Amino acid sequence: MASFEVFSRSTLYRFNTFVVTFMFVATIFVSSFQFRVGGEIGWTKPIGNESETYNEWAARNRFHIGDTLYFKYKSDSVLEVTPADYLNCNTSSPISKYETGDTVFKFSHPGFFYFISGHKSNCKSGQRLIIRVMHPSEISSPVAAPDISPAPTVGGGDDGGDRWASDFLGPPSINSTMALSVFSYFVTALGGVMVFLYLLM
Repeated sequence: MASFEVFSRSTLYRFNTFVVTFMFVATIFVSSFQFRVGGEIGWTKPIGNESETYNEWAARNRFHIGDTLYFKYKSDSVLEVTPADYLNCNTSSPISKYETGDTVFKFSHPGFFYFISGHKSNCKSGQRLIIRVMHPSEISSPVAAPDISPAPTVGGGDDGGDRWASDFLGPPSINSTMALSVFSYFVTALGGVMVFLYLLM
């Protein structure tokens, strides 16, 4: 009988360790999301036949502290800039400059972030992006995304006169809030099954 009790405690210990580890790992995955800027094509100069601009793509998503942007590019760079430098496509004094071709930018605080191409002509053609990172107090009560007004084209650009410079971003992707909700429900359901199995032991 003593052997049975030791086996049960050992099994219980392993099961509890597994549950705690699983919940910790699941929390990490639920707490952040990586967005690929430009989809499969990546961070490139618009060519005119894009289905949406970078800013239209950004308006469809909800960005949170801890989320990351993944920029994939060739013969270019990504600059984080001030709002004024964004409007003027000023590449001379960026806040941050990335030139590796594979850049991951992590949001550390709420607010607006402004990104442009390191090539001024690409920026004027629409290779620029505004991201609004939600404040934690906004997360508990989801609301519709505010409309982002088009960025004015400074000094020209091939925008067809609509003041929007086009960016190809590929087919629409799933909203980040929806993806996190689905994953969160999955983790909760899996946790419920694990508790149920524990009670059967």
